Amino acid sequence: MTPDPQPPDWQPTLRGDRLTVRPLRAGDLAALHAASDPQVWAQHSEKNRHEPQLFERYFNGLLHSGGGVVVEDAPGHLIGASKFYDWSPADASVIIGYTFLARARWGDGTNTELKRLMLDHAFRWAKTVWFQISEENLRSRRALEKLGATVSHQEAVQVFGVARPRFIYRLDRPANYFR
Repeated sequence: MTPDPQPPDWQPTLRGDRLTVRPLRAGDLAALHAASDPQVWAQHSEKNRHEPQLFERYFNGLLHSGGGVVVEDAPGHLIGASKFYDWSPADASVIIGYTFLARARWGDGTNTELKRLMLDHAFRWAKTVWFQISEENLRSRRALEKLGATVSHQEAVQVFGVARPRFIYRLDRPANYFR
């Protein structure tokens, strides 16, 4: 088999055992903000992203990216968000990032299920998936390493117009992906 001949859909609806990932909608702002709190952002470079004005900027970035998705653990109950971005057809790569999950879902396998759903979807087209992680975000770094991602390099990445140091993780499509 070969990669999916259809153009990539970076705002899919994906269903797992416990989660549904669906396209972000403008009306999701309040429910998504309710899943956020100061501890969610404590290891991110923008630690006060839980504040309404900064959260709205984050939300609008997801909304207008063409790749923003929300995570539901029950219909209409939002527990987080993520996005696909910077799709490169030339080298068949995409970035997954800007992910957050409500603290109540930390350590219960939710992040693993979310990333596996997103990776499985991305690998329909991408050979490589990249992740740009804040230096201090040890939770995300450990979670990616459990999935098999490895640090490729470090670089400064523009986040809302500010260059921020990032660990760049790489995960390649398994050789046996197309069954």
